[in-house]
Amino acid sequence: MTGLPESLVGYWRITWMDMWDQDAVETMGPGLLRLGADGLGDINFVCVAGRLDCHLTEQRGRAGVEFSWEGADQGNLRSGRGSAFLSESGGNLEGHLYFHLGDDSAFRAERTTVVVPAVRRHARRRPLKRS
Repeated sequence: MTGLPESLVGYWRITWMDMWDQDAVETMGPGLLRLGADGLGDINFVCVAGRLDCHLTEQRGRAGVEFSWEGADQGNLRSGRGSAFLSESGGNLEGHLYFHLGDDSAFRAERTTVVVPAVRRHARRRPLKRS
């Protein structure tokens, strides 16, 4: 886990995804991406709520993060990976999110200063039952 620079840290509201329309993205409240200075974060969109493990990276001179994620989609455990980079103007994020063995979607997000109380937490991992 690596720390993230201030230019990436904070709450980002997902404003567009190529796989789902905005009404779907906001099914359970605002689509949000939270990036923490400690390299941890959260993502919430459609019915997905997950935790991020972020690592600082760069692409064409733009700061960004690559991340793995795990969480839940309608109560089912899900995981995947993704990345997000500051736009050329530096005011937005542009990225791509992948579900392990499933869908993927490009996304855009804009910084938000309002911490939305509807941020959902991912389902807690439960130990597997052995028969």
